Amino acid sequence: MVSSRFRMLTAVTCIGMLIVLLGGALVTNTDSGRGCGDDWPLCHGKFVPAYTLESLIEYSHRLVTSIVGLLVLASFIGSIQLYRRYRYREALSYAAGAGFFTVLQALMGAAAVMWPQSAAVMALHFGLSIMAFAFTLLLWLWARRMNRGESVDKPSVPVPRSVFMLAVATIIYCYFVIYLGAYIRHTDSAGGCLGWPLCNGEIIPEWEGITRFVFAHRVAAFILFLVVGWLMIHIYRVCSSNEGLRRSATIAFVLIVAQVLSGALLTLTLTNEELFIFTNMLHNLIISAFFGVVADLAIRAWKWQGERLHR
Repeated sequence: MVSSRFRMLTAVTCIGMLIVLLGGALVTNTDSGRGCGDDWPLCHGKFVPAYTLESLIEYSHRLVTSIVGLLVLASFIGSIQLYRRYRYREALSYAAGAGFFTVLQALMGAAAVMWPQSAAVMALHFGLSIMAFAFTLLLWLWARRMNRGESVDKPSVPVPRSVFMLAVATIIYCYFVIYLGAYIRHTDSAGGCLGWPLCNGEIIPEWEGITRFVFAHRVAAFILFLVVGWLMIHIYRVCSSNEGLRRSATIAFVLIVAQVLSGALLTLTLTNEELFIFTNMLHNLIISAFFGVVADLAIRAWKWQGERLHR
């Protein structure tokens, strides 16, 4: 029902979107956003610009984004064909979502190049990239499960509505934490809290300057850690026979623990610019995977509620 070519296409698209997301973070962390001046889609008025590190990073990011955009388009066309043949609305929804957020983030990227944008607006760019990646991940996971057989992934016992509600609340709150982290990055405020787990040697630092943003992000991240732990415990209690949800909840918890540790590593490498670039990208990689896993968990919890399970 789902060809190996389509599954491969969704996998490559998902990986490509992750590279776009990390490439955007690299552009921000190396201050390469103006590497092509205020020209778009050209770079300094040329298709192949003169070599500088900033222009190379910025133009490479644009090139990869264009290629991935074509892959997203191909995935959307493939999903339309599947819908016409088998009425697979889920695949079409994921492909459409990926296409929408890919175009939106590209337009925002172009606007950032051509017109000055505030840090608050620029922080949205990473959030849009997260959404685009999440939809490509959902499409790949769907194709992978369909290859195993849809019935394999359906439980015999309905999932309580509380699981879906808690998962959705986790996603919304996670997006807020992601936005706050992106805002800190775009305002160069990461140095507001030196040391970890203490902030400037204090449990609760002075609430002033850039320190308040970084400390607020740390507190918000800790609350997210508690919420994900609660989500996992709740799923283990009320969905003891649902191996799929329990596995996803466990993966989400492992990822949030890794995210906390990567945040500590990020803080410890603040004074080393070269290492900081890589630890920052690791931080972005983990939170992107986490967001996609929880989104997938929420969707399955919604599908497996009571009457929906038996439709």
